[in-house]
Formats: sequence, structure tokens, C-alpha cells
Amino acid sequence: MSTDRIDDTRGEAAALRAALVAWYRDHRRDLPWRRTRDPYAIWISEVMLQQTTVAAVVPYWQRFLSRFPDVGALAAAPLDEVLALWSGLGYYRRARHLHAAARALVAAGRNELPASLEALRALPGIGEYTAAAIGSIAFGIAEPVLDGNVVR
Repeated sequence: MSTDRIDDTRGEAAALRAALVAWYRDHRRDLPWRRTRDPYAIWISEVMLQQTTVAAVVPYWQRFLSRFPDVGALAAAPLDEVLALWSGLGYYRRARHLHAAARALVAAGRNELPASLEALRALPGIGEYTAAAIGSIAFGIAEPVLDGNVVR
């Protein structure tokens, strides 16, 4: 491989990055989870946004964080209460995974999400995308976050 090709690729990457930043600046939405770097709040938003519209998620996210403001509060709650607050969002497995992950963290003596992608992926319901999103947004880990919308 010649260094010319590598330089071309770097130039293309820089141009793409600049175009994405410009697009975001012009089209971004003011969403409550974009105003925080709290790993827990980011985690809840990422899970709620799976298969659910942003408009539907906003009030659920706000109520959920009001009732369960941190990992410990979520872990301490009965599953029935978590599911009742989730009611209307659908895909209840997501709520069950959130609850199970919170309980696993508390059982391990933690009241917050881990800062490593590997440790995040080890929690129930957190896969590659969700771990990358939490890692990059909350912890500043340089990890690409690609979902179906980006691919399209």
C-alpha cells in the first residue's frame, strides 16, 4: 500500500468528519439526555431508544430517572414497579435487562456503570452498540457508534 492512498484516506476521513459535524450543528435536536454525561442517564436513554421513537421516549426517560435516579434505586425497586413505569414503551425485555444489570452491579458492590466497554458488554442487555454509545458519550472513549440509521 502506498502512502499516497493512506494520505487520501485521511483526507477523506477529515472531510467526512467535518461534514458530519456541520450537519449535526444544523439539525441537532435539544434532547434531555444530550445535556448530561451521567453514564446511568445515558444508559437509560440508549436502551429506551431501541425500537422506540424519540418523541415517545422523552417523557418516559424523565419519569424513569425521577423515580429511579441511579443504579441503586433501580436495583432496589421491585421488578413489577419497573415494568409498571415502563408500561406503554413495549419491548419489556429492555426493562427486565435494565433491572437485572442494576442488580448485578449492586451485587458486585457498585452503584454506577463501569467505564470499560468490556465491563459494560458483560451486563445484561448491553451489546456492542449500547456499550459503544455509553462509552463514547459518558466516558469519552473513542469508539465508533454505528446503528442502522448511520448505515442507511
